[in-house]
Amino acid sequence: MSPFTGSAARTSDWRHLRCSLADGVATVTLARPDKLNALTFGAYADLRDLLAELSRERSVRALVLAGEGRGFCSGGDVDEIIGATLGMDTAQLLDFNRMTGQVVRAVRECPFPVIAAVHGVAAGAGAVLALAADFRVADPTARFSFLFTRVGLSGGDMGAAYLLPRVVGLGHATRLLMLGDPVHAAEAERIGLISRLTDEGEADTAAHALAHRLAEGPALAHAQTKALLTAELDMPLAAAVELDAATQALLMNGEDYAEFHAAFTQKRPPKWRGR
Repeated sequence: MSPFTGSAARTSDWRHLRCSLADGVATVTLARPDKLNALTFGAYADLRDLLAELSRERSVRALVLAGEGRGFCSGGDVDEIIGATLGMDTAQLLDFNRMTGQVVRAVRECPFPVIAAVHGVAAGAGAVLALAADFRVADPTARFSFLFTRVGLSGGDMGAAYLLPRVVGLGHATRLLMLGDPVHAAEAERIGLISRLTDEGEADTAAHALAHRLAEGPALAHAQTKALLTAELDMPLAAAVELDAATQALLMNGEDYAEFHAAFTQKRPPKWRGR
């Protein structure tokens, strides 16, 4: 654990998901298969808090986000969330919507790569969770639906209007967010929404293989690359290249950079330490 955390230890039991950690790879599984892993208030809160805890652990080098059962995530639970929000006042609604946004920020800002393993439905908030990941590994059954306008809300939910144009371009993003039509795996791969398309039933295996590849690599370099990709989305070029220069100067003073040179000289694979 980081020396700068509070006194509480990492939570070992979560009500709305499962979490395991092995060989530097955390696996977070949405676990309401009877409801297609529909999200509840508690599930959002668990994801937000779990990502914060994992971000403080130096042992986590990659994370796989998966869904149990027939699909990845069908979005917010219609009965438990939509029904409940109809009885909330504006302050309560703002608190709830801010919390869902905090989950997406936690995915984007955690200091390790996140790989979404998608099969079956990824709808509404489930589609945005996959969108927020650094990689989306999906099988041919995957279908993404940004359904917010279908329930009378803005398509720009949970940061979707910020993230989606940067992944697939403004034209595709406008169509997907405005119309809410499903995007099946083949089209999702064509427009860049999927990082890798696998054979049917192989998304979880491929996502974990990628996670282990990342976990075995230079963790600090990965963390800084992710941070720069997020930070520089809205920067002018001059600011971006200055931030790149400062980051590289810091990493050039790190152990992994020196280890690469030693390994190259000695003709052996580098032993990355993430420092």
